[in-house]
Amino acid sequence: MSEENIYKLDGRVPLRKAIPLGIQHILAMFLGNVSPLIIICGLLNMDMRLKTALIQNAMFVAGAVTLVQLYPIWKVGCRLPVVMGTSSGFLGTCKSIGSTFGYGSILGASLLGSILEVVLGFFIKPLKKLFPPVVTSLVIMSIGLSLLPVGINYFAGGSGAADYGAWQHLLVGTIVVVVIVLLKQFTKGFLSVSSILIGIVVGYIVAICLGMVNFQEVIDAPWFSIPKPYFLLGISFEFHWEAIVAMGIMFVATAVETVGDISGITNGGLDREPTNQELSGGVIADGLGSLVAALFGVLPNTSFSQNVGLVAVTKVVNRFCIMTGAVFLLGCGFIPKLSAILSVMPQSVLGGAAVIMFAMILVSGMQSLQREKLGGRNGMIVALALGLGVGLGMVPQALDQLPAWVGQIFAQNGIIMTFVIATVMNLILPQDKEEA
Repeated sequence: MSEENIYKLDGRVPLRKAIPLGIQHILAMFLGNVSPLIIICGLLNMDMRLKTALIQNAMFVAGAVTLVQLYPIWKVGCRLPVVMGTSSGFLGTCKSIGSTFGYGSILGASLLGSILEVVLGFFIKPLKKLFPPVVTSLVIMSIGLSLLPVGINYFAGGSGAADYGAWQHLLVGTIVVVVIVLLKQFTKGFLSVSSILIGIVVGYIVAICLGMVNFQEVIDAPWFSIPKPYFLLGISFEFHWEAIVAMGIMFVATAVETVGDISGITNGGLDREPTNQELSGGVIADGLGSLVAALFGVLPNTSFSQNVGLVAVTKVVNRFCIMTGAVFLLGCGFIPKLSAILSVMPQSVLGGAAVIMFAMILVSGMQSLQREKLGGRNGMIVALALGLGVGLGMVPQALDQLPAWVGQIFAQNGIIMTFVIATVMNLILPQDKEEA
């Protein structure tokens, strides 16, 4: 078997190499997949058994939808190494809806909003004039920039942690970074492409040795449990127009982010722009994934930018490798002990890898942008989109005097504002002579 196959979408890779590369992707997204649910469940004071069941369902749904992205069914799926999971982008909107109307209204609005995203997916081709390379490159860059503070918070132990910034967290995160850099730069073959996984494993062992891990949750978790749909969990859908409108806008925004993630994967891993079919299939799967998530009582699903960064670092795009990770994610949905082992991992272990991966998303966007001429018109688009879009994402309180929904949509992380400004400027500014 050729070592080069891991850098091909459809190359044949033996299981002994594919499984570690697949699990590497799951480690990169695991905390991000469960964190939104943990936050919302805590906000609404949900029963611990219901919270555990919802986290289990989130694992199951993420694994199933990732498989569909990898191996499309009809027009659903992009046939690219896209990893799906519970979206944190909806967190602000879900907090607002949940505290006002309850958890059932979040699911009801998600159900209808997901249908809107599916419809958008079928019209990607006529809408593609909104996504020229200069716009998608800026979206990719804004994704990387918006994730960097998340990576640093992980590195320091997790936002809100009682021991945030403790030397133990900083030491573990630094060890993970050093291991990844050494393996990536001074080894070849399997050790190099598995550098993220090895770095996380080493960091986890160090954290255990420092007494930072409590395995009680693992001991208490059952060995086997079947994921249950919402009606078996005692949840009912509710529909309120305010919630539906807010969630609908967020689904348009997440479609934009999915386009950026797919573009980041094709640019960073395949050195090309995505096709109409890939973009359409990816957005449709994103929407249907959120619909399935609602039926299982969990928050909307979306493509994970963390894994875009992982592809940019390792260049591993092989679908079979990622599929093994998706199967492991499915297993977490049926074997709660597996997910518990990952959930007790200190966030600083992931933080060391996250800082590198998120920065590589930024680098991928910069590489894509370098293919465009940045004088005149394009230079102005880049300056305004990054200046206002990313700037407002970093200083969201600048919009505090406007209606709450404005801040929730445009200042959550800067991605949507960057896209809106870049798109509008691209449509209204006349082309330079060279472009025309």
